[in-house]
Amino acid sequence: MEKSPQISPESIEQVATLEAEEHQIILFNDEVNTFDHVIECLVNICDHTPLQAEQCAYIVHFSGKCGVKSGSLEDLTPRCTALLEEGLSAEIQ
Repeated sequence: MEKSPQISPESIEQVATLEAEEHQIILFNDEVNTFDHVIECLVNICDHTPLQAEQCAYIVHFSGKCGVKSGSLEDLTPRCTALLEEGLSAEIQ
């Protein structure tokens, strides 16, 4: 009789983590917000370091958009809402 494959608890946890982090907040460029405002929002809302926030702001400016935060919908939804309330253009994908 063949043995069925065994799945380790670590593997199950890794799959669950990957499924939980399949979404991300995309921040879009606009002609309204200053670099300082975008950086401040990314630091305060998305838990970026100032350098990380500055880099994302430049990517958004020159590329038109940038993924700024990955995670579960439960984590991202209030963060995206807060970014929108600050006047930024963002969505969850």
